[in-house]
Amino acid sequence: MSGAIEASGHVPVLLDEVIGVLAPRDGEVFIDGTFGAGGYSKAILAAPDTHVIGIDRDPDAIAAAAPLVAASGGRLEVVQGRFSNLDAIAAECGHRFVDGVVLDIGVSSMQLDQPGRGFSFMADGPLDMRMEQDGPSAADLVNTLDAEELAGILYRYGEERASRRIARAIVEARAEKPLTRTLELAGIVTRVLPPQRFGEKHPATRTFQALRIAVNDELGEIERALAAAERCLKPGGRLAIVTFHSLEDRIVKQFLAERTGRSGAGSRHLPQVAGPAPSFRRVSGDNQTAGEAERQANPRARSARLRAAERTQTAAFVERREGRGKAGKRR
Repeated sequence: MSGAIEASGHVPVLLDEVIGVLAPRDGEVFIDGTFGAGGYSKAILAAPDTHVIGIDRDPDAIAAAAPLVAASGGRLEVVQGRFSNLDAIAAECGHRFVDGVVLDIGVSSMQLDQPGRGFSFMADGPLDMRMEQDGPSAADLVNTLDAEELAGILYRYGEERASRRIARAIVEARAEKPLTRTLELAGIVTRVLPPQRFGEKHPATRTFQALRIAVNDELGEIERALAAAERCLKPGGRLAIVTFHSLEDRIVKQFLAERTGRSGAGSRHLPQVAGPAPSFRRVSGDNQTAGEAERQANPRARSARLRAAERTQTAAFVERREGRGKAGKRR
């Protein structure tokens, strides 16, 4: 095809399932809100005359995307920014409404594989975890928050049952010297928790997840991104979201339940009250997980889940609350 983009060694999770939901057709415009190595974008661009707006918080991902942009023949634009602003970014690129949005939530394998970024406890590196490489780092949190605040982060974002014990151990360790390295923190957690049994996750998994989510406001970003996607998708536009743990998935599941009219049937003791007209409808690709072959080939796929929906003609919920009326046929 004209402007073809060569595939890289990085294979995104649930790629076939995501493309099955998005069903890219000639002339359509898509937002890849978590561009990373561009795996979803390249698959979308396999359909002739499609256009992709890639968004990523990480300046390293933006720099690495330059060859893909050059090879796309003008069909790929990559912008540094947060996917919570995807509707504004699309408008700045000349597309007020788009045909599809894909989001792959969480940390990317490229970030995990770079010890210098501080996302992983598997190799030593600075205790950083900032996707944008700007603002407060994980080291700032563990060295400044009190034990109660730290425990709250570990419990809320990591679902860590030993959050108070770990937080107290962190505060005791930093009294001797500031914590600045990933293996320092992992070692503290490992000393607090019982010995690891075969097949269990590393003891520091939940602590690192919690700090990463807090540093990058990941759950708040998801909530804002879903609302932004609702605002900018055309009627018939497709939304595909890949999540990797229960905190992410719960937000997406609840959003889609509300927007598709499945958020609850009300009380049997009260008269039924009609809810707002759905802004999304269910699609056949919703609620998929990776097959056995993909789980064996890619450990990251083991916890992945695809949520998907299609935009209706109805205005976005926020627009209705603000009195903007029905969306109509927004082309």
